[in-house]
Amino acid sequence: METRVEKAAESPEENGAEKGAAAIKSQYLTSKEKFNEIVSSGWKERNKETEEEGRDAPEEEKSEEPAGKRIKLEDASEKKKMRGQNKSRPHMKPHTYDGKRLCPSIIKEKQSKCFYGDKCKFFHNVAEYMASKPPDLGDQCYLFDTLGKCPYGVSCRFAKAHTDADFKNLVNEEVLRANGGRTTVKNTLDKELQWRLRKRQVPFKASEAYLKSMERENGGEKRGKSTSTEDKPAETPTEAQQTDLHVEAAVKTVGALTDADLVKLRPCEKKQVDFRDKLYLAPLTTCGNLPFRRICKRFGADITCGEMAMCTNLLQGQASEWALLKRHESEDLFGVQLEGCFPDTMTRCAELLNDNIEVDFVDINSGCPIDLVFKKGAGCGLMMRTNKFEKIVRGMNSVLDVPVTVKIRTGVQDKTNIAHKLIPEMKKWGVSLITLHGRSREQRYTKLADWEYIDVCSKIASPIPLFGNGDILSWEDAMRARETGVSGLMVARGALIKPWIFTEIKEQRHWDISSSERLDILRDFTHFGMEHWGSDTQGIEKTRTFLLEWLSFTCRYIPVGLLERVPQKINERPPFYMGRDHMESLMASQHVDDWVKISEMLLGPVPKNFSFLPKHKANAYK
Repeated sequence: METRVEKAAESPEENGAEKGAAAIKSQYLTSKEKFNEIVSSGWKERNKETEEEGRDAPEEEKSEEPAGKRIKLEDASEKKKMRGQNKSRPHMKPHTYDGKRLCPSIIKEKQSKCFYGDKCKFFHNVAEYMASKPPDLGDQCYLFDTLGKCPYGVSCRFAKAHTDADFKNLVNEEVLRANGGRTTVKNTLDKELQWRLRKRQVPFKASEAYLKSMERENGGEKRGKSTSTEDKPAETPTEAQQTDLHVEAAVKTVGALTDADLVKLRPCEKKQVDFRDKLYLAPLTTCGNLPFRRICKRFGADITCGEMAMCTNLLQGQASEWALLKRHESEDLFGVQLEGCFPDTMTRCAELLNDNIEVDFVDINSGCPIDLVFKKGAGCGLMMRTNKFEKIVRGMNSVLDVPVTVKIRTGVQDKTNIAHKLIPEMKKWGVSLITLHGRSREQRYTKLADWEYIDVCSKIASPIPLFGNGDILSWEDAMRARETGVSGLMVARGALIKPWIFTEIKEQRHWDISSSERLDILRDFTHFGMEHWGSDTQGIEKTRTFLLEWLSFTCRYIPVGLLERVPQKINERPPFYMGRDHMESLMASQHVDDWVKISEMLLGPVPKNFSFLPKHKANAYK
């Protein structure tokens, strides 16, 4: 199958298109210079009354999406620079755009005075704050219209929609009652739990029992030999602390004695999840955030998973890491993905999540290719450390009430597949689902996924479900993938390029979506972003940053009506083309400045010191 697809992708196009470029109808093709000229002139006409001075930069100064890998390179040092991510890109924290911030006690209109008093670093004078606050971005606040009350009060960038002359926050009682005080987002980090994690006062009884049994099996070897200082989690409580914890547990379990108090769950009694014949949105770092997952759920994604979270950061109570575990109410089948390389930290983290959040499964990341993760033995490194890998899977299985799943690659080195050797072992370890990305770590995204090998592995994995992942950008790609023995499909870059791919697969059609429909999708993302990150300046700029990261993928989409040959292949670079209207052309631009213009249409003008470069390079084309 791989050979057939690869030959089709590499064959010269009938209309004389460049090798590796998508085939587009000749009437839409144009040159780079003409494309930039038309897009810029169309933008000027659209915004000639409101365009700010200095926004139009010369074409040669425009920031363009980083180019793909070159075929021939001068030396090894240049080759090294072209790999992976834009690690030296400018990175501005969202709060840096908000020079003068109002005290939370004032925003929430608390009756009591600020806890920090005169030492508080935030503003307390509302009139003075409003005088220096940037102008509002619109007359309607999405949070106020949806929730009945905006939690950001006067700091909201749409504050005029829900504040009176005295800067008091208004409430729509009817909408507020209709919501009934329900919580749409679960798995938030409790402050008390965060404090206990930082003070190392959280007990891990089930994990300690497993680790002790593992020590006995290993002949009493010390666990400290395989544990680095930075990966060391909570210390074992002292006797006094253990006594307090036993007392606390006794208070919590007052009542009838149940079987769960006496008998440990057997594997067959754990929560069962039917993974078969489902579409799985891959856990995507940076772009796979909660607002994006909500978009994909609306288009038909069956399974969603949070972004990769590092177990050591979770054990330390880092709020930024716990934010990756949040779950929206629309995510009916949801899991979290953990990264780690030691059995003790991964087992403790699994027990921590089992006791404090609601998930349907926990996934182990053993496919991450980045150096930061691989060099410490996590991600793809686990595929070469089977002893550690087995202890991690068995340990997590022993403390979790939900299934444990694993995401792997074909192997670490190119042309040296090892997944087929690991899968029989994983079946013995108790894995409930295996997801196989059809590429090795060294291969990254520069070659086509090996679906023939995925087919072989799916037969080895039976009866455990195995999901295939790689190069799915259309329903035809999905149908060819389903001809193999996989139980389901995981979609990653295809969902970033066009999130409606789930609808296309389920309805088996090519959706020639219009530019106005695509803009509505982006608008919904900004609304979900404000609901998730906030409608104040910090929340708006955080939403903008994630929107721009997403636009660095959506610009690779080519509308169906413009294609000479349907469908578009994921490894085909879009040539310069003109869309059927100005917005479609603007969305096809690979200039960062044009992505910023799209964000300004939805989130207002960017701050004066704003700068952005995408995290991921476009190195997936031939």
